[in-house]
Amino acid sequence: MSRPPSPAPKAPRGERGYRWVTLWAATIAAVPVADWFLPPNIHLAQLLVLPLALAAALADTRRTAVTALLALAALIAAGAERRTLTTENVLVQMLALVLLSTLLLIATRLRERHQRQLAIVSQVSEATQSVLLRPLPRRAGAVSLASTYVAVGTGARIGGDLYALVRAPGATRLIIGDARGKGLGAISDIDTVLGAFRFNAYRHSTLSGLASALESDVCWDLRQSHRGDPDDWPGERFVTAAVLEIPDDQSCARLISFGHLPPLLLHGRHVTPLEVSVPAPPLGLGALAESEYAPLTFRFAQGDRLVLYTDGVTEARDRTGSFYPLTERVTTWADQRPDALVRRIGADLSAYTGGSLADDMALIVLQHEGEHARARISEDRWDA
Repeated sequence: MSRPPSPAPKAPRGERGYRWVTLWAATIAAVPVADWFLPPNIHLAQLLVLPLALAAALADTRRTAVTALLALAALIAAGAERRTLTTENVLVQMLALVLLSTLLLIATRLRERHQRQLAIVSQVSEATQSVLLRPLPRRAGAVSLASTYVAVGTGARIGGDLYALVRAPGATRLIIGDARGKGLGAISDIDTVLGAFRFNAYRHSTLSGLASALESDVCWDLRQSHRGDPDDWPGERFVTAAVLEIPDDQSCARLISFGHLPPLLLHGRHVTPLEVSVPAPPLGLGALAESEYAPLTFRFAQGDRLVLYTDGVTEARDRTGSFYPLTERVTTWADQRPDALVRRIGADLSAYTGGSLADDMALIVLQHEGEHARARISEDRWDA
């Protein structure tokens, strides 16, 4: 489930746009024709503003200008038919139509400029997403995985959530997190965390070493980006995160939580939240409390699945204000593969909230492929 931002209304283009103009032109032409048959005291000239207003709302400036000229020509034709073209009433109607057309053309021009600006913002957002949130592979080491990401900001493809995966020697390492800010305002912190993770994930042999380096680098970068004296940094910016390591040749996984939501371990039909007894402070707040970054090691064998998520999932509400019961819902679909499970959760979450999320959300599902994956890894190393 990857929901794009709501696009700005677009003017009809191509063949469809000309069909609209033809319809409006026919409506305009019908006014002087109808006036020819109607009694002298009944006038339909006021109806000419309807196709003009529709053109201004739906079409581009050029088609709106054509519609305005047609409406003015129809008004002149209607006045000529009734021999009232030079009367004060018809002249006032013509002046009013010209003024209205001018205002609508200006509004249409401004709307087109705004649409171009939104298109540029969308392109920048997509470029930013491709750089920061690189697509996760379908297979990595001993696991297969699927993911989805939804940003709720208007015109945004990237929000305040983050994820990344790195293949380290003999293991797959993954991070999922949630910056304190929301939407585009959190991009700087996301860039800091993802850069630090990608730099350190390959260079440290232990998950504890990676976590320590990650906290150190993130805290240093946040201090340096503080507008005041770095030593006076108030610690208002932070990122909750979960860092996971899955060895290629072991039926286990290791987890360090920086104040993040507990992943869900799916073994058959059983769902177990992986609660860390002593979680580390969120990234950027490590100086507030000492931590040894001791990982939680748990069994993760062939066929087991892990569900990683951000609070945009569990804090989504229905019309009554009730939170989305992720653990209960996942129990029903615990035997499905990652891609099917991600789609099922996404569709169910959309139905639960009525299609309206209040916060950014990221969702990742991993499945341990067991001996098949290990054999493939060994073959890849041999071929290399």
